[in-house]
Amino acid sequence: MSVRLYVGNLPQSFDAKELEALFAAVGEGVRFKAVQDRETGASRGFGFANVEEEALADQVIEQLNGRDFGGNNLRIERSERRDPRSGGAGNDRRPGAGAAPSAVARKSINKVVHSDTIVEGAPDPRWSGELAKLKALLADQKAPA
Repeated sequence: MSVRLYVGNLPQSFDAKELEALFAAVGEGVRFKAVQDRETGASRGFGFANVEEEALADQVIEQLNGRDFGGNNLRIERSERRDPRSGGAGNDRRPGAGAAPSAVARKSINKVVHSDTIVEGAPDPRWSGELAKLKALLADQKAPA
């Protein structure tokens, strides 16, 4: 069974090949993926390593946790599985991602965002923005200079 390790306190810019060489020095079968910022593509300072065997995972933690890498002391520990209620797939903000069918149907809400009907005494909603600008201009003209 594969063991997932959290690798933290990585420098902002680092060579992935150097880090892979560190893992390879401990043993074969370690795959690492750095987490990057969605907008800038820069490293967020942590990543995850998948290790094939429990014994190898223990060796990686023992040998590399606290070791200096690029001026920072690495922090390596077993990754905690996320509870679906506190994050994970249900917290994915992409459209359609993680949308599991719910047993409870959502309540249908019929909202009126825009209406062409004019309520007696109320300004036409299509012109409310322009009306606010005109009121501000009028107030500025009436103010004593």
